[in-house]
Amino acid sequence: MKIHFLMHESFEAPAAIEIWAQKKDCDITYTRLYEGDPFPNECNFDFLVIMGGPQSPATTLKECSYFDAQKEITFIKKAIEQGKILLGVCLGAQMIGEALGAHFDHSPNREIGVFPVTLTEDGKQDPIIGTFPKKFMVGHWHGDMPGLTANSKILATSQGCPRQIVRYAPKIYGFQCHMEFTPEAVEGMIKNSTQELESNKDLPYIETAEQLRSHDYTEMNNLLFSFLDKISS
Repeated sequence: MKIHFLMHESFEAPAAIEIWAQKKDCDITYTRLYEGDPFPNECNFDFLVIMGGPQSPATTLKECSYFDAQKEITFIKKAIEQGKILLGVCLGAQMIGEALGAHFDHSPNREIGVFPVTLTEDGKQDPIIGTFPKKFMVGHWHGDMPGLTANSKILATSQGCPRQIVRYAPKIYGFQCHMEFTPEAVEGMIKNSTQELESNKDLPYIETAEQLRSHDYTEMNNLLFSFLDKISS
């Protein structure tokens, strides 16, 4: 299995997804946009994972010089057209939606922390997500959510956001939530988001740095590993 990670920021790390890929002895490659890496000319991989970032699909080059939304959408479209497996996390989920013609939306609530998501009826019927508990804890760090196509299915929701897990096609999923979080990854997010945590501390779905550090991320990681096993089989 050849897996390619598209990363927008160093602190929005693949974390548990990378751990899974290493354990599976995958051939791992990266495009680190924050280091100026260009998009690959060819989709020489089986599985594309698009990570999150503080940007949105509407972020301009003037606002972030290394984030070219249109080039990224073109690259994602190519991977979809070539039948690759795709997983988008947070911003990555939104960018998959954009590539499929579905524009992202602002979430009704900003969420930072660990909160439960609940499977929808479509989620219970999904061949992969349907094997999960009806309600389970996941990480969150977002203010937006992915757009929906005519054929997409919302598989899980939270009290703060109605689009947490979206299936766009049998091998194309978007996770607005963060099941990949590990203590190390969360520490990186905290270090680079001090002002965001402070400015949003009075909102209903915002945890403190201390609360974020207190969680055990093992169970959500194990669910993620199960998802990755199934989608890549």
